[in-house]
Amino acid sequence: MQLFKFLLGIILVQIATVVLVVLSPDELQGEALVRLAIPLLFISLMVAFWFTSLAEHYRKDAIEKVKSNFAKERENLRVNAERAKTRVVKQAQQDIAKEAKTTHAKANFKVGAAFAGVLGVGALFVFAQLLTAGLLTMSAAGGAIGGYYWRGKKIAKKQLAESPPTNLKVIDSKSSTFKLPFRKT
Repeated sequence: MQLFKFLLGIILVQIATVVLVVLSPDELQGEALVRLAIPLLFISLMVAFWFTSLAEHYRKDAIEKVKSNFAKERENLRVNAERAKTRVVKQAQQDIAKEAKTTHAKANFKVGAAFAGVLGVGALFVFAQLLTAGLLTMSAAGGAIGGYYWRGKKIAKKQLAESPPTNLKVIDSKSSTFKLPFRKT
């Protein structure tokens, strides 16, 4: 499109030059040559300024287009980086939760096995007619498992208090000066 604007200007200068040369006297010497050169000089200066203006506007438009493309690309890169960061954080949290579950399951199995072993020893004492020692062993095992259960609950409450769930929204309540219409004050 820019080519046609410049081509139009060149054609107009050539037409004006041809018209001025045709209208000029046959002998171009001295004053007649100056009369022809001055209008041609002004026409060429006006067209040069016009071409400079066209080129400047074209340059500004091209720079703005490139700037907007770079800004869009930069914003897309930022958005993609933020998404990747969120994805990595979410995956890390899932890995941590999975490891915690595995660790708790292993610990619970070990405690359960120890509890079953102590109960087995207590039952063996009962069958071996050491009733007092058997009951003492079973009650100690029951106390140990109860303590373990109580400690687990306490740790879970502490962890829940330290990191509240992210899917809950907290609503701040402000005291209102709104008066109900049916109350008399």
